[in-house]
Amino acid sequence: MTGAADFASGKGHRDENFPVASRLVRAELRSTILAFYRFARAADDIADHETAASEQKLEHLDRLEAGLRGETGASTEGEMLRLALQARGLPDRHALDLLEAFRSDVTKRRYADWSELMDYCRLSAAPVGRFVLDLHGESDALWPLNDALCAALQVINHLQDCAKDYRTLDRVYIPIDCLAVEGLHVDCLSARRGSPGLRRAIAGLARRAGDLLDRSRPFAERIADRRLALEVGVIQALAVSLVRRLERRDPLSERVHHHAVEAAGLALRGGFVVAMRRLVRIVASRQPGLHGSQG
Repeated sequence: MTGAADFASGKGHRDENFPVASRLVRAELRSTILAFYRFARAADDIADHETAASEQKLEHLDRLEAGLRGETGASTEGEMLRLALQARGLPDRHALDLLEAFRSDVTKRRYADWSELMDYCRLSAAPVGRFVLDLHGESDALWPLNDALCAALQVINHLQDCAKDYRTLDRVYIPIDCLAVEGLHVDCLSARRGSPGLRRAIAGLARRAGDLLDRSRPFAERIADRRLALEVGVIQALAVSLVRRLERRDPLSERVHHHAVEAAGLALRGGFVVAMRRLVRIVASRQPGLHGSQG
C-alpha cells in the first residue's frame, strides 16, 4: 500500500449517519468542511482497514500529518486540508487531535470504563464540532455543549456498529466494566443475537448517551449562525431518536439506522423546533421590558 487511496472504503459524506456539509450550511463554507471530512475519512479508512498491519496504518497516518504540516507529496488529503485551513485562517489543531484518536484506534482495542471512553471521544468526536464552530466564527464558550453532542454521536455509532467492529477489527468500544456487570466477555458480540445481559449493557450506555444529549439540548439555540443552528438541531433530533431505538433494539440482530424517509421527517422536525425557538427569542427581545438576544 502506497497511499491513503489504497485503504479507501468507498464511503463518502452522504453515507454517514449524521449530516455532513448539508445544504443548511452556508455554501461558501461547505468546501472547507468537505476538505476536513476527506482528511478524516482517509484517516478513518486507514485505521479501520481489515488486513493492513498496524505498522502500515501508523505510517500512513503519519503521512497524513506530514501533508497537513506542509510536506509536499506526503498526502493529498493532508495538503488539501492545509490549504483550505490557511485560506480561512484556521488552525490545524482539531485535525491533529483527530489523528491522535485514529492512532489510538490502531493500538487500543478495549476501553475499561465510561471515563476512558469519554477521553477517547474528546479526541475522536469533539474536534469535528469544534472545527465547524471555528469555521463559522462561533465562540469557544460553546465547546462544552458541542463536546456533549459529539460524544453522544460517537457512542451511538459505537453501539450501532458494536458487532461489526468486534468481528472485523477485534475492537470493542463497549466499556469492559459494563460487560463485567452482566457477567459477559467481549466474545458475546460475536453472537447472532444479543443476550439479555448485553441488551441491558447497551441500553444502559444508550441512556448515558441520552444524558449527554440532555446537556447539549441548548446548543443549537446558542449558535449565532442561523443555518448552522438548524443543522445542529437536525443532528440533535436524529441522535435522540437513535438513543431511544438503542434502548429498545438489539443492534446485533435488528436495524437501528434510520431509513431515508424517517431521517427526513426527523430532520424537518428538528430544524422546525430550532427555528421556532429562535423566532420566539427574537420576538421576546423586541418586547418592552423583556431581554433576549437576536439570532
